[in-house]
Amino acid sequence: MSYPTSSRLVPDVQSAAPARSTAFYGALGLEEVMNHGWISTLAAPGNPAAQLSLMREDRTAPVAPDLSIEVDDVYAAMRERGAEIVHPLTDEEWGVRRFFVRDPDGRVVDVLSHR
Repeated sequence: MSYPTSSRLVPDVQSAAPARSTAFYGALGLEEVMNHGWISTLAAPGNPAAQLSLMREDRTAPVAPDLSIEVDDVYAAMRERGAEIVHPLTDEEWGVRRFFVRDPDGRVVDVLSHR
């Protein structure tokens, strides 16, 4: 059996006040590298793989994910394993293809790839 290649793992932190959270994590050395209004991603300068996303809610899905993992195509493998797909495979306007799956402990995982 072959497994997908993971290229990035990002915790998704729900925040009631994203601007305040951005300032807090900025004091820890993270800089904003993406902001869609409802989600922003912070990264460590010089180490773009060290990232954290902040959001109030996911505006294009029914639930907010707990973490995001960027991989090559893995959707069929998750379905074959009987994993609970929480949000269907979707091409988003900001250039990612993604779906949400629930892990064995109930966490929602955003599985994505860039198009």
